[in-house]
Amino acid sequence: MKKLPVWLLPTLLVLALVGCANDKTPAEQAVASAEAALAQVRDVAQKYAPDQLQAVDAQFNGVKDSLAKGDYKGVLAAMPGLNSAISGLKDAASAKQADAEAAAAKAKDAWGPMSTDVPKMVDAIQSRVDTLSKSRHLPRGVTKDSLAAAKSGLDSMKSAWSDASNAASSGDYSSAMSKAEAVKDQASQIMQSLGMAAS
Repeated sequence: MKKLPVWLLPTLLVLALVGCANDKTPAEQAVASAEAALAQVRDVAQKYAPDQLQAVDAQFNGVKDSLAKGDYKGVLAAMPGLNSAISGLKDAASAKQADAEAAAAKAKDAWGPMSTDVPKMVDAIQSRVDTLSKSRHLPRGVTKDSLAAAKSGLDSMKSAWSDASNAASSGDYSSAMSKAEAVKDQASQIMQSLGMAAS
């Protein structure tokens, strides 16, 4: 390999620096653009796709490190993958948000009938417990233990129903329905243990 003339070295160095400088502005712009795109999707992604957001953040931080080290070519080479990851994150978070909103709307619709039915069941159990507590003889199939369990069950159901109602009042119908379903299941079991026809 021939040695380069000494006078050519400074020229090559200048050309190399110019090449780096030419990459610097596009690299900085690309990182700023990616940062802005990530900021737009961050809140929704934090709520609906946190694991994926964490992975994209790690990828973005790697690109920022390359920029800080002056590896502009590396930054530009990494940008298509990063932009694709941000786009995928946005799509995933939007899809999960849409699913959550659809589920919330469904839960809101279901809350209406549930908010009528469950209190009726609890009231019926309360009435039955009051009647049986005054009775000298329990009906066939109803034991003292099942009556005692029904009494303590009433307290926990009323507390859980209060939680469900509070969740519905704050607009969290998904949680409200989840709690209400649990109360309804418990009420059905207690009604059965007390010889009542579950509605």
